[in-house]
This record gives sequence, C-alpha cells and structure tokens, in this order.
Amino acid sequence: MANQQPQANKAKSFFASITMLIIFIFAWVFYLFVLGNPGNFQGGDLANHPIEEGIGKWLGTVYKGGVIVPFLMSFFLMVITFSIERLLTIGKASGTGSVDEFVRKVKSLLSADNVDGAIAECGKQKGSVGNVIQAVLHKYKEMLTETNMAKDQKILSIQKELEDSTSLELPMLEKNLTILATLASVSTLVGLLGTVLGMIRAFAALAQAGAPDSSALSTGISEALINTALGIGSSAFAIIFYNIFTSRIDNLTYSIDEVGFSIIQTFGSKTK
Repeated sequence: MANQQPQANKAKSFFASITMLIIFIFAWVFYLFVLGNPGNFQGGDLANHPIEEGIGKWLGTVYKGGVIVPFLMSFFLMVITFSIERLLTIGKASGTGSVDEFVRKVKSLLSADNVDGAIAECGKQKGSVGNVIQAVLHKYKEMLTETNMAKDQKILSIQKELEDSTSLELPMLEKNLTILATLASVSTLVGLLGTVLGMIRAFAALAQAGAPDSSALSTGISEALINTALGIGSSAFAIIFYNIFTSRIDNLTYSIDEVGFSIIQTFGSKTK
C-alpha cells in the first residue's frame, strides 16, 4: 500500500495538470470564437463597440475586456472543476453512512468487547475513515494475543498504526486544495491587472480622440471592470469552497482521532 500511494499521487498530479491545460485551451477557444464572434459587434467589426441589445451585447462586452479575460475564465472554470472533484473525493472518503453515527457504533462495540463487530462496521462504512479504523482494530486484535511485548509497547504499536494509516489516507483529501488556495489569491491580482491595462487603453484612446468623449470613456471603463468582476468572482468561489473542504477534512480527522483515542484507551483498560 505504501508503494501504491506515491504512484497514485503522481497519477492525480498528472490528471490535475492535464485538466488545467484543457481548461486553459477551452477558455481561449471560447474567448476567440464565441465572445469574439463578429456578430457580437456593430458592423461585424471587432474594433467597434458591442451591439446594443441581445446576448451578443454581453458577450462582446466581455470580449472587450482584453487578453486577460481568457486567463480569468480559465481560473473560474478551474475553481468549479476542482471543487466538484474535491466534493466527490471527500464525500467518498466519509464513507457510506453518517460519520458521527459510525463513531458511536464503533465506540459502543468496543465497550462491549465486540472487536469483530467493530471491524465489520468499518467494512460497512468504507471510505478513508472506515479504512483507517479497520487497520487500527486489526492491530488491536493482534496486540491482544501478543505475549512478547509489554503493555506500553503494545499501546505504542496501536498508536503507530493509527498514525501510519492516517498519513496514508488523509493526504489524498487535501490534494488540489493548494490549487484552490492559489487561485483565490491569483484571480484577484490578475483581475486587477486586466482592469489597469483596460483603463490605460481607455484613457489612451480618449487622449488620441482629442475632444473628451464621455460615452467612449464610460464604455472603456465598463470593459476594463469586466476583469475585476471575473477576478473577484473566481476568488470568492475559491475561498468559499476551500474553507468548506478544509472544514470537512478537519471533521474527518477529528472523528478518526476520537475513535483512535477510544481504541487505545479501551486497550489500556482491558490489558495488564
């Protein structure tokens, strides 16, 4: 199992890299051929303002945000994609039933000296929580029949099994969370960069026009702010999902620690 874990991590890292590349390509294709469709602009010319009504007006306005837009679109799609992936992974790690109910059942069965029943309950629960507790319970049974070790050594052996099993199962839950954390920061900064570039273009065009044109200036500002909206939106979603997932992972970790402590405490009270 220890040998399989690094291979699984490499496969997931490769999957994440390919996914980001596909999303980035899709964002650029969407930007060039959907947002940049000539039909979205007056006279069918991309240099003109967007048409004045219909969905083409909004598509054209977003296109006018500039080359930063496809980057921000790809960030937003990455946030949604990896959030769905983490949601499915963490949900699978929780197992088939309520984690709190599973913890209560295992503790109750241990109190009744029904170790086999507790192991069977882990098999029903499945997921990372069930796998970790099942491994610890097998070590628990093994230590009950061990005669060549002192009580303290047996407890340390059970505790080590808990730590090893947890270190193998839980890291996969945090996979790709660093991507969400990074996107939460980068999206806002890139959005602001796009806004600044858009404002520079707007004022430069206004200066070249000679007489002040309030309509052109307001249009340029609105197009520049598209980047801010996309950046802040992506960042907000990334922060929300990141906090939700870290909270759920903390709850799973707490549940594992709670049952692990109960197992060690039960072993200590029932052995000499």
